Amino acid sequence: MTETHEHRLKRIKIRAWRRGIKEMDLLIGGYADAHLAAMTVEELDAFEHMMDENDQDLLSWVTHQEPTPAHFKVMLDKVVAFADPKLWLK
Repeated sequence: MTETHEHRLKRIKIRAWRRGIKEMDLLIGGYADAHLAAMTVEELDAFEHMMDENDQDLLSWVTHQEPTPAHFKVMLDKVVAFADPKLWLK
């Protein structure tokens, strides 16, 4: 059975808010709340692919403790730009 667009958005939003690390819940969930409805199918694919990564890895990329892999950079830069950088780069 194929998933409807509306169901996909709901599923992604739930995943975005239930990450495991509260900082990632706030960052990714907040971005999802603000942007999911307007995202293209390609952007949704990239967002879901990014969410497949471990929170610890995402957090280390967001805080620049580790370099962001090239295939996640565009989407992760959008997510980070949405948040107040002072929260992540103390």
